[in-house]
Amino acid sequence: MTYLVNDKCIMCKHTDCVEVCPVDCFYEGENMLVINPDECIDCGVCVPECPEDAIFQTDNKEDPWYKHNEYFAKEWPNITFKQDALSTAEEYSSWSDKTKLFSKNPGGTKD
Repeated sequence: MTYLVNDKCIMCKHTDCVEVCPVDCFYEGENMLVINPDECIDCGVCVPECPEDAIFQTDNKEDPWYKHNEYFAKEWPNITFKQDALSTAEEYSSWSDKTKLFSKNPGGTKD
């Protein structure tokens, strides 16, 4: 089993989950985060940290979000520290199906 991030993260990108991850398996896109399923140790400490309920558990490698997380974890930079959420987080928090708003662009982590 692994934990993954779904579209509830898009346009919000809270990073409270990143701060508690013991194996640094989060990767940053321009407007969302993903988890590398090969690095996740299934500890679940990230789940209660996500105010959007965007993190879920699965072992289904055919799940579209599994494939999404797996692919973009290889394309985007690793993020290991908490940052401010996107300025759009409050506005988009209650939206359902935010997939149309997804950006493939990598995030820009700060030093």
